[in-house]
Amino acid sequence: MPAAADPRLPFLAALETKTLWLATWMIHHANHLRDHADGLKVGGHQASSASLTTIMTALYGAVLRPEDRVAVKPHASPAYHALHYLFGRQSVEKMKNFRGFKGAQSYPSRTKDTDDVDFSTGSVGLGVAQTLFSSLVQDYIRAKGWGGQSPSGREPEGKMVALIGDAEMDEGNIYEALIEGWKHGLRNTWWVVDYNRQSLDAVVREGLWEKLDAMFRNFGWDVVIVKYGRLQEAAFAEPGGAALRAWIDACPNQDYSALCFQGGPAWRKRLTDDLGDQGEVSALIDRRSDAELAALMTNLGGHDLDSLVEAFEAARSHDRPTCFICYTVKGMHLPLQGHKDNHAGLMTPAQMDVFRAAQKVRPGHEWDRFEGLDIAPAAMERFMAGVPFFASGPRRRKAPVYAAPETLSFTAQPVMATQQAFGLIMHDLARSDLPIARRIVTTSPDVTVSTNLGAWVNRRGLFARESMADVFRKERIPSTFAWDFSPDGQHMELGIAEMNLFIMLAALGLAHSIHGERLIPIGTLYDPFIYRGADALNYACYQDARFLLVATPSGITLAPEGGAHQSIGTPLIGMAQDGLAAFEPAFADELAAIMAWSLDYLQRDGADGDNEPDPATWLRDRTGGSVYLRLSTRPLEQPVRAADADFRRGVVDGAYWLRKPGPNCQVVVAYQGAIAPEAIEAVGLMAEDRRDVGLLAVTSADRLNAGWTAASRARERGLVHARSHVETLLADLPREAGIVTVLDGHPATLGWLGAVHGHRTRPLGVEHFGQTGTLADLYRHHGIDANAIMAAAHGLAPGRPMRHLRAIG
Repeated sequence: MPAAADPRLPFLAALETKTLWLATWMIHHANHLRDHADGLKVGGHQASSASLTTIMTALYGAVLRPEDRVAVKPHASPAYHALHYLFGRQSVEKMKNFRGFKGAQSYPSRTKDTDDVDFSTGSVGLGVAQTLFSSLVQDYIRAKGWGGQSPSGREPEGKMVALIGDAEMDEGNIYEALIEGWKHGLRNTWWVVDYNRQSLDAVVREGLWEKLDAMFRNFGWDVVIVKYGRLQEAAFAEPGGAALRAWIDACPNQDYSALCFQGGPAWRKRLTDDLGDQGEVSALIDRRSDAELAALMTNLGGHDLDSLVEAFEAARSHDRPTCFICYTVKGMHLPLQGHKDNHAGLMTPAQMDVFRAAQKVRPGHEWDRFEGLDIAPAAMERFMAGVPFFASGPRRRKAPVYAAPETLSFTAQPVMATQQAFGLIMHDLARSDLPIARRIVTTSPDVTVSTNLGAWVNRRGLFARESMADVFRKERIPSTFAWDFSPDGQHMELGIAEMNLFIMLAALGLAHSIHGERLIPIGTLYDPFIYRGADALNYACYQDARFLLVATPSGITLAPEGGAHQSIGTPLIGMAQDGLAAFEPAFADELAAIMAWSLDYLQRDGADGDNEPDPATWLRDRTGGSVYLRLSTRPLEQPVRAADADFRRGVVDGAYWLRKPGPNCQVVVAYQGAIAPEAIEAVGLMAEDRRDVGLLAVTSADRLNAGWTAASRARERGLVHARSHVETLLADLPREAGIVTVLDGHPATLGWLGAVHGHRTRPLGVEHFGQTGTLADLYRHHGIDANAIMAAAHGLAPGRPMRHLRAIG
């Protein structure tokens, strides 16, 4: 006796129909009906949305639960917005303004969209990988016994789901993530491949699914291939069906796509040519009209709700990571379906009129939620009210804020580097019983020891779901470090892949919102390798993930390593990256002040609506953000001073006077980071010939510049009293004075300082790839030594000759 039909299927089919219509209409409206004063094509992806519509309907309408989190492939954004509009989670105003200012976003965005996006997926492949790392974070939280609280109590473990275009599988960071998932025993992760066999420019190579199948199985994943729909399976059971199935399996991707575009008559001719005169097969074909034959041949598993729901629900019964390869047709049900040029293609107004009629949508009712359906609106509303995924309301979580210490202690030494100081500060945090220390989780791409996290890990341990002792310690082999793995550990070790580091930081830094538990992520890497993960760093900040990024060592100060390991432009990355406050301290007490402030800053969210600028800096710090520290291995003599509140405030705000200029000042030297000794030496020597020379210690060019531009913008809007921190610092500097700026990085980082009050400025820094050598060699070569600083100062304020210039040269 056949199994009873799933009563949800008619409602799911109606949801699928309306999702496809609204996604397609949204794009059409944006391109053909809205005003386009700038003449630019708005764009959209009607075909890419169509291929994923059935899969999304099955997941959101039947399978997903409130604890699940989903990354939707970027080009299916219209389908995502349309589906959430149907469930009352998106407004018609934002739909009408798709890709417009403040409208629904072109790619799903958790910070800019209002329909509860879990992961931003505008950068291809990154959202896919983040679901894997978010699952690892869920395991970390569960192992600690925390577990994320929902309004109804403790949530079950959620599935971290990625909806992936098959061409998106070309992205290398996906495979880097797969390796990391295997190392950590990945669970509860679903990757659903929209296998439409088309990319932006072409049809994908034959046999890709076989490669994917083998690769995922090698990494311990289950692989579920959803290839045939129920119509096809029924046809295969008919006489001659086995031959039809064999033909489908052997048909090249390009041929199948072309036939999907050409339709029923083309299918009939090709099948008759290839399989005709075989009696049973010919009869199977002949029993169907052209329309029925086209429906049969495009009834792939990824467009069959019954097949999809069955496959997804079966996988809910276990926690093994699962890859679903779902065969689809790109542009399904649209006149663009199957055409190799359909990726950015748009339906014409004439085609849209035909499609509108087929959907039974009356002109003027295009945005009505249930327009054209055969099911009564009241019945649809009742069904949708019971859909599990949306049953609990918005799914963003809140987590407590953990008090950060006003100051951080460490064992100071007379001569030390900022990287060394970082390690000592982390060691003292590890020894403390502060509640916030329990929430710190560190991670590093195989440079844990060389970035000075070793002492922290020794005390707090490495994380794993199952305990594993350090064999060297067990066998009593002497070793500096004890690498014990356990559920109590607070360090997540990664392999050498900076993309994984930044995606892990994104996952950890969103734990408060995704999983309902606050984590304080601290990630370390070598500063030059920020470039290797810059896309993922930008993606993490775009999502408003919160983390402390410690990049060390930096600059040509890493002299013996040579150009490949010396960073030049990273200070500019820190300045330019939205959502990231960048610092480069020179001394340990500066670093301690910055880190104490950061532990609080990472947890701010401006939720109380109080986002007024700080009157002293014009920075909107109440919103919080992530922090980037550019540290050095260069040991510096540490100043003996009281790190009082005023000092800490100056450090955090971006700069303070190490030597305040007098009223007759001709020259100010402004430095940032490890170049401090050269700046101090140059100022000391110049002070013998010139009066009132100033020395400005810049700890954050980023925050100085952000405050200045914000205050300038405020004055342009009529707030005449707005003043930033840097404007206040330089306010008493005589107009004729000059400013020499210097750092171990690109000179543009500080070169703008003269524009604050119109002072002549000579920026010094590093503009070309580094060299190997001694510090003296490299600083002289790049023109950032004391002699170069003095020469630059002389050029700005000639005055009397500098008698020390030759001596130090």
